[in-house]
Amino acid sequence: MESLFVPTLIVALAEIGDKTQLLALLLAARFRRPWPIIAGILAATLANHFAAGALGTWVAGLFSPAQLGWSLAVSFAAVALWTLIPDRLDDDEGARFKRHGAFLTTLIAFFLAEMGDKTQVATVMLSAQYPHFVLVVIGTTLGMLLANVPVVLAGNFAAERLPLTLIRRVAAGSFAALAAYAAYQALKLGALT
Repeated sequence: MESLFVPTLIVALAEIGDKTQLLALLLAARFRRPWPIIAGILAATLANHFAAGALGTWVAGLFSPAQLGWSLAVSFAAVALWTLIPDRLDDDEGARFKRHGAFLTTLIAFFLAEMGDKTQVATVMLSAQYPHFVLVVIGTTLGMLLANVPVVLAGNFAAERLPLTLIRRVAAGSFAALAAYAAYQALKLGALT
């Protein structure tokens, strides 16, 4: 169950204040139809994170366990630092697709916004670290929904009242802890070989 719970927690924390959360807020304000937006977030995240998880699982097979551990440690440390940098949303993000309706606009905008985003990178790393690929994808998708659905439903109210700096620091600390754990595992595996 760790393959489900850790990714859920990590992505939910990392997503708060992320540009896709800001995109969810923008789409909610533009369309004022929460359920098609939520469905679009779900579909886009599942597609994006499934591809990212598959990549992570494939990459994990290319390295020895110790090499993978060190690669994960460095990657998690980099994402920890990246998490401390606040995201901002480009003014036209999502606007160019508005004519396609709430669901399709959200699906396309979220899928594109997640490309190369820290939660997508985290999904690659988490699926490389944990053995249950499907649980990791479900967990990262749940994390995205936990962070974004309240924003869609509550609009500005929730986003303006969250302590974003503190949440970013907690998320960065979580990634740093994963980096330390991966380094510990790599050291342990290196000593065994």
